Amino acid sequence: MNGVANGNNVNGELESVLIIGSGSTGLALAQGLQKAGIKCTVFERRSEDENERDWNMGLHWGAPVLKSLMPDSWWSRIQSLQVDPHVPTKDPDTITFLQGDTGETMFELSVSLFYRLRRSKLRALLSQNLDVRYNKRLTNITYSEDGKTVTAHFEDGTNSTASILVGADGARSTTRQCLLGPELGAINHLPYAATFIQQRFTTEQALYLRSFHPLFLASAHPSNNFAFFGTHDADSTDPSSWTFFFYISWASSLEEQEATKHWSDAQRVAQQKSLAKKFCDPWKSALEWTPDDAKAWYMGLSDWDPGREGYRWENCGGRVTLVGDACHPMTYQRGQGLNHSITDAGQLRDALVKIKEGAGRKEVVTRFEDEMIKRVGAEVRESTNNTGMLHDWEKVKLSPVFTKGMKKNA
Repeated sequence: MNGVANGNNVNGELESVLIIGSGSTGLALAQGLQKAGIKCTVFERRSEDENERDWNMGLHWGAPVLKSLMPDSWWSRIQSLQVDPHVPTKDPDTITFLQGDTGETMFELSVSLFYRLRRSKLRALLSQNLDVRYNKRLTNITYSEDGKTVTAHFEDGTNSTASILVGADGARSTTRQCLLGPELGAINHLPYAATFIQQRFTTEQALYLRSFHPLFLASAHPSNNFAFFGTHDADSTDPSSWTFFFYISWASSLEEQEATKHWSDAQRVAQQKSLAKKFCDPWKSALEWTPDDAKAWYMGLSDWDPGREGYRWENCGGRVTLVGDACHPMTYQRGQGLNHSITDAGQLRDALVKIKEGAGRKEVVTRFEDEMIKRVGAEVRESTNNTGMLHDWEKVKLSPVFTKGMKKNA
């Protein structure tokens, strides 16, 4: 870190904000700042027209915060962002966990106003009316000697200076590595893996698979596998155009992950088909009907715990901080990631408003970080623990998703 003046506590100095990353968290924060009259610019390493993988996410207890960040008239459009905009959000809805071998109901989870959102749709909405700069890959961060500004340096040789920089650049955050170095800032790989498939089926097959639940359901298997099946894209009324999103996950040592990292999609699909043979429907039939040459998306699970000793970054007088997956990537089986990330954005928006009104920058940003790290550090650890228990048949019913559901931790 060049030119760092850590001790300065500049009051009321908030001319503009740099946000690194145009994911859901960074864009939601930008909308919130713009709504509050705070100038901000978003920088994204990808090109504007680059096709990214799309997935869907659960928004539940974090929904009121997202509503507060967006322009007031936008919340009425939340239904259009759903995996199926034709199915009204239920209050409450029931999410079912099946026993993987028999298909019997193990557990029914009641969730109030559970929104299943397409990431691509959410980002398309949140990117409207913002200053987003594409093809901007962060390489370094420097700080002025007077303690007032921070500068982001990009791979193309350009730079941008503002009062505060916020890293919202995902699980493998470059901002985090700039703050902590490549070792402490590196993602933590876990001994579990999953292969995701997005697939369309015939009308008859699609209607059968959809009959299990219009949104999604989950399954734990006595062979220590966990599985997910859900709708991803049902915009059309034609069932043959619907896209389903499903996976079976398993305990996978880091050695196994390394040895198979160059597997082809065909090998990944074949592995899923083999695992599915011992599963009940919808997994068994869905994998039988999936073509051998289908596209697959393999991912070893990972996390990063901001509450771990020695992992606290220096915010350089309140001039740099992290939000969302950039500071707390977590496993996904308890559906907490988006809700915490949106909460980060809302609470940082509130903090920056205080700075704009004259509060001390370092004090306010440090207080924001203290709360966030305590809140999400506990969630990262619990989510990782939950993943382990869901892949251990003897402990499945003791896992947090069974005992707490998807409620926010106290």
